[in-house]
Amino acid sequence: MTKRSTALDPYRTFTKQQWGDLRNGQPMTLTAEDIDRLRSLNDPISLAEAEEVYLPLSRLLSYYVEAIQGLHHVSSRFLHTPGDKVPFIIGVAGSVAVGKSTTSRILRALLSRWPSSPKVDLVTTDGFLHPNRVLEERGLMQRKGFPESYDRARFVNFLGDIKSGKGKVAVPVYSHLVYDVVPGEEVIIDKPDILIVEGLNILQPGELPRDGKPILFASDFIDFSIYIDADVEDLRDWYLTRFFRLRETAFRDPTSFFRKFSEMSEEEAGIFGRNVWETINLPNLLENVLPTRGRADLVLKKGKDHRVEQVRLKRL
Repeated sequence: MTKRSTALDPYRTFTKQQWGDLRNGQPMTLTAEDIDRLRSLNDPISLAEAEEVYLPLSRLLSYYVEAIQGLHHVSSRFLHTPGDKVPFIIGVAGSVAVGKSTTSRILRALLSRWPSSPKVDLVTTDGFLHPNRVLEERGLMQRKGFPESYDRARFVNFLGDIKSGKGKVAVPVYSHLVYDVVPGEEVIIDKPDILIVEGLNILQPGELPRDGKPILFASDFIDFSIYIDADVEDLRDWYLTRFFRLRETAFRDPTSFFRKFSEMSEEEAGIFGRNVWETINLPNLLENVLPTRGRADLVLKKGKDHRVEQVRLKRL
């Protein structure tokens, strides 16, 4: 067997320092206080790392947005159609506990502070989970987070509405406190310049119809995709660390779905947390999330300390 040529690698690989140099003097618009406010519970990201990783990424995205807008302008001129601006959609994918929320919030803050002051909205796919009553009816409560636990048709329709320029598009609200979609509660997304969509399975293409009829997947609407990567053992440790920290904080809320876990002994809680990882999160990661990594435009690889060590950018 011949050794595979590195020229076939679809990605360019950068160390954190090499990637940070691509900032090219762009000024940092966030403060250390901003980073503290935006990061998740167990994510140790610092202002320095935000400058090294997310500031160059923001610069790259500015070029992508400009290019896509130029493409739409050319298409509109050719078709003699109105040249309305089309929202640019960024997808952020990766495992449970890898830091998708932190990345999404920091990117939103950086992008919204561009000189053009674009309107940047953020949506998580949690709102598109089926309500618990539906999951219970379908026997899917133990598969929450797997592709079949989402209302995928509604999610694709939402992205289609955003891309078509429709105003005031409703998004269901999911509460992690009650562990369910909140009936009657919605967030309205109204013609953003940029939309960041965060979720486990957003890069999945799904199965193609055998009859060749055209079909749309969520990934078809994403202009630039980011996958946050880490070793499985580290993901497990981060998940359990977050679980124990929540047990001492949010789980103690009397209205929390997880209140009973705060009343368990540490040993019982550890057994439960490891079981959830082994029976739900790990299978979903290996079967559905990790296989989409190669579809991402950018891969951020984290080390054991939860900090980005390597950046991989797909070649054009």
